[in-house]
Amino acid sequence: MPRWVDPRRGCSSEVATVPSTVASSSSYVEEMYFAWLEDHKNVHESWDTFFRNIQASSPSGEAGERRPSALLQGRVLSHSPDMAQKVVEDHLIRGHHVAQLDPLGILEADLDSFVPSDLITTIDKLGFYGLDESDLDRTFQLPPTTFIGGGDTTLPLREIIRRLETSYCGHIGVEFMFINNVDQCQWIRQKIETPGIMQFTNAEKRTLLARLIRSTRFEDFLARKWSSEKRFGLEGCEVLIPALKTIIDKSSAAGIDSVIMGMPHRGRLNVLANVIRKDLDQIFCQFDSKLEAGSGDVKYHLGMHHERINRETDKNITLSLMANPSHLEAVDPVVQGKTKAEQFYRGDAQGKKVMSILMHGDAAFAGQGVVYETFHLSELPSYTTHGTIHVVVNNQIGFTTDPRVARSSPYPTDVARVVNAPIFHVNADDPEAVMYVCRVAAEWRTTFNKDVVIDLVSYRRFGHNEMDEPMFTQPLMYKQIRRQEHVLKKYSDKLIAEGVVTLQEFEEEVAKYDKICEEAYTSSKDEKILHIRDWLDSPWPDFFTEEGEPKSMSCVPTGLDEEVLHHIGQTASSVPLDDFKIHPGVSRILRGRAELVKNRQMDWALGEYMAFGSLLKEGIHVRLSGQDVERGTFSHRHHVLHDQEVDKRFCVPMNHLWDNQAPYTVCNSSLSEYGVLGFELGFAMASPNALILWEAQFGDFHNTAQCIIDQFISPGQAKWVRNNGIVLLLPHGMEGMGPEHSSARPERFLQMSKDDPDHFPEFSGDFEVQQLYDCNWIVILLPFRKPLIIFTPKSLLRHPDARSSFDDLAKGTKFKRLIPDESPASQNPAQVKRVIFCTGKVYYELAKERKRQELEKDIAIIRLEQISPFPFDLVRAEAEKYASAELVWCQEEHKNMGYYDYVRPRFLTVVANKRPVWYVGRDPAAAPATGNKSTHLNELKRFMDTAFNLSAFQGASL
Repeated sequence: MPRWVDPRRGCSSEVATVPSTVASSSSYVEEMYFAWLEDHKNVHESWDTFFRNIQASSPSGEAGERRPSALLQGRVLSHSPDMAQKVVEDHLIRGHHVAQLDPLGILEADLDSFVPSDLITTIDKLGFYGLDESDLDRTFQLPPTTFIGGGDTTLPLREIIRRLETSYCGHIGVEFMFINNVDQCQWIRQKIETPGIMQFTNAEKRTLLARLIRSTRFEDFLARKWSSEKRFGLEGCEVLIPALKTIIDKSSAAGIDSVIMGMPHRGRLNVLANVIRKDLDQIFCQFDSKLEAGSGDVKYHLGMHHERINRETDKNITLSLMANPSHLEAVDPVVQGKTKAEQFYRGDAQGKKVMSILMHGDAAFAGQGVVYETFHLSELPSYTTHGTIHVVVNNQIGFTTDPRVARSSPYPTDVARVVNAPIFHVNADDPEAVMYVCRVAAEWRTTFNKDVVIDLVSYRRFGHNEMDEPMFTQPLMYKQIRRQEHVLKKYSDKLIAEGVVTLQEFEEEVAKYDKICEEAYTSSKDEKILHIRDWLDSPWPDFFTEEGEPKSMSCVPTGLDEEVLHHIGQTASSVPLDDFKIHPGVSRILRGRAELVKNRQMDWALGEYMAFGSLLKEGIHVRLSGQDVERGTFSHRHHVLHDQEVDKRFCVPMNHLWDNQAPYTVCNSSLSEYGVLGFELGFAMASPNALILWEAQFGDFHNTAQCIIDQFISPGQAKWVRNNGIVLLLPHGMEGMGPEHSSARPERFLQMSKDDPDHFPEFSGDFEVQQLYDCNWIVILLPFRKPLIIFTPKSLLRHPDARSSFDDLAKGTKFKRLIPDESPASQNPAQVKRVIFCTGKVYYELAKERKRQELEKDIAIIRLEQISPFPFDLVRAEAEKYASAELVWCQEEHKNMGYYDYVRPRFLTVVANKRPVWYVGRDPAAAPATGNKSTHLNELKRFMDTAFNLSAFQGASL
């Protein structure tokens, strides 16, 4: 029973009952409660309890609950032990909104000038907590979860606010309270709140200054020597260089010995020079227009790989900066894939030896969807790299676009919240704050193996490039930038004032680096040839010669012994684990495989098993990734078997072939094409002794990954002298399934193939291998690596005629670029009236129709298994064999799609334009396929009729 305090009388007394008029007056009861709190400052009773007691003691005996008014909440809170907790929490959650992050003092980093009402930034904000100015000197108990007290458990409110502002509202703003792990939140709080924790020794300050000198003077040197060249300099965020070096130093000290980095063009040359430590003369010679040979890309897209000693830790460290195109953020998943591969091959299961750093621009980080796709790979078992450090160079502008119209989120970094990555915003004109944040970020990654983001809020001193005029679109910003003192000047003045360095020492350090640049510039005049090996971001030292050439130019047979085929087939049709109950449908599939093996036959799925299994036997790692690849889109693969009675118990029979085999990785990916294909491309860069495959759920789904195909896979070797053996499996076939599930768009890949349709090559040496070497994408198991594009079957997966004998894979056999006709027509070629060349599923429809019309002596059907590079030698042999026959190209795709535009000029080159090549197939169309089954069948019948009408082209003109 509480004491009833009558505030109107200013006295209190114990009473047995409370008048009903008092109990029914809500404002009066609140006054009673507040007065009672004043009288009992060391005793805390909740409003709910007090109110129920008041109600129970009233004559009417009314009991109930009522929410206190906002006024009472504030007044009560000001007298409650929870007050300090609330003030602290509000700064934790929203302190970053008022942090002093913009070096220019123009924009709020979160694009919102509103100050949250619960942050005590001015005296009038005290009212939110029921306080006034006189309360600032009152002492409050600190909550046990905060570190702002240091060794104190109580502090005056004024000091609590000051320390919170120092921690969360200064040059560092932290977003982390969305993280649902208390230990991780407390870890961050300790790093940010502990008084005096952001301290640097004089030696550390001098190191920071020296790094800032190199970063700044490098850009100044380039600007002086090549004032009219684009270089996408780092001016305005020169602190990036010491930031990266700090991250690498701390990571090296924690055991990391390999760092793989990706970044956009801005600042790339500076990173190459001062982080990777590429020889300056090799960078400077890239500006020479008289350079006789070079890479196929501009200098600010190039990457490299370098091993050196980390001077801070005296440990070896390997640094790789991945080459990338102008397509911002496209390199993100590529870096992650290569990082994962290095971790995999080194047995680094926790990411303690190999890590990745990704640099971003603010506009691209917020705007490019591949950033989100890459983040969503970060915690997936087959894709995680165990924590990436993301560094955003936040210029507060995208080319010419103001951030207020470039993103809907408060910060450009908000995408990182989806994976609970802490985000450290920091004013880039405060180098020590930046270094401290980088130190914390590296320790976070070491401790928790999770992603973390550093947002360097900076500016861009010049336009998008050095030739661009930013005043056209951002006049006020660039007026301020012209007045802005350089960060090097600010920091050097600070250290000189502190007595850490003298003016003379500073000037000597500047002169020292300027001299290094001048000497390298002089040396670069002698560099007339760019050596390819100097710019490789993923070298394979034991695979090629020292000059980067293949060790041989021959292709060995790839056939297998009969017992190996049987062994793989038996494993593919069985369950290698005991007491493992599989689904009856899967059991039926395995029995079907066993029957094929017994008959020495294989369908597509079993043939894939043979190919993968034989590579594993040779110690070659195989990784298959993509949407639903474990089972296969068409339920044909079943490389992962699931126990029907035990949750999460599964078996991968391919990993039970031999005791000392290489591992087989098969993994369902997230529902992403762009990000996952980029990831697998990066994975394939790490080692030539691996087969890395990405399968699209349907072939046309690769179109959402077109950037990776167009910018990395097709031109990668031409631009960056980079070999890659990535394999794309693209289900393709016109089967009446509609526009989106039919065509893998082979015409796109063929259009990008670099072989000349009008040049008939010389057949010298091993022509087949030389031709493959000269092209940009081809087949595998060669003394070099090129991407392989395979248009895989759908209905043929179960077609009874789409099977091969074990003899086709026997010892001494190899891939057939062309499969000649084996019907009666081939026995008497002089009598053949028409030769139909085709590829893919349409062959089985042609063969069936030819048999039905009894034209097997009159028409030969020849299959091209390798479309590009075009098998000129084999096609010429077939054309000469059937010298008097009509030549027809037949495809099920529409005329403006598929293969026709690619093969026709090459056929004409083969026959020296002396014989026509007729087209049979669907008419041109805008969509890849019809969505109407009847229309689909009518189209098929129409071109089948044309294919076997021997008078169809009489009197016709091309």
